[in-house]
Amino acid sequence: MKNRMQALGLLDRSFKAATDEELSAAIEALDEDHRDGLATLVEEVTADGVREAVRAGRIDGGMEAIAAVVTDASLADCIEQLGDNADNPSSDQLREVLPGVIERHGVAVTRIMLASTVAGEAPASAIIRDLLKTDETVQLPKAEEAQLAPLIDTSKRSDAEQAELRAKRAEARKAKKDAERARRAQSQAARRKR
Repeated sequence: MKNRMQALGLLDRSFKAATDEELSAAIEALDEDHRDGLATLVEEVTADGVREAVRAGRIDGGMEAIAAVVTDASLADCIEQLGDNADNPSSDQLREVLPGVIERHGVAVTRIMLASTVAGEAPASAIIRDLLKTDETVQLPKAEEAQLAPLIDTSKRSDAEQAELRAKRAEARKAKKDAERARRAQSQAARRKR
């Protein structure tokens, strides 16, 4: 549980480290399907809307679903660049491909993508966590510099609000599963090209 909370903390920090301009550029770069997917997870498809949904989605999986949608193209790019090493890359292999991924998708999206792979418990999570903590290019601000989002007191919600929240969580889980399915398909397609 502690590792899970730390992984979610990294993902939260990666969103906080992104500027509004970087988040807006990431949203603009999404294709129509990804924009539609993001629209099911956030009230407004804007940088502020994403930040609000991330704040509210730390516990229920919403933050991870948003990260999956926003970083899908950068993850596919990274997987393609890593080739046969995509499932369990070394630190050197990641450092070799990350500059190109950053150039094509931006440092903010790359950080979010890396943090989401840690939260998704990828085999290379320990290496990626180390990069996010120490690498000059993708290092996240220290935890004390980035305030963690407050937890929401759910005891004050009405039954209708709870039902609406459960429906949103179900949509977020479905979007996350769909995004994961698409990622696996992209990874397999990239491997078949070789």
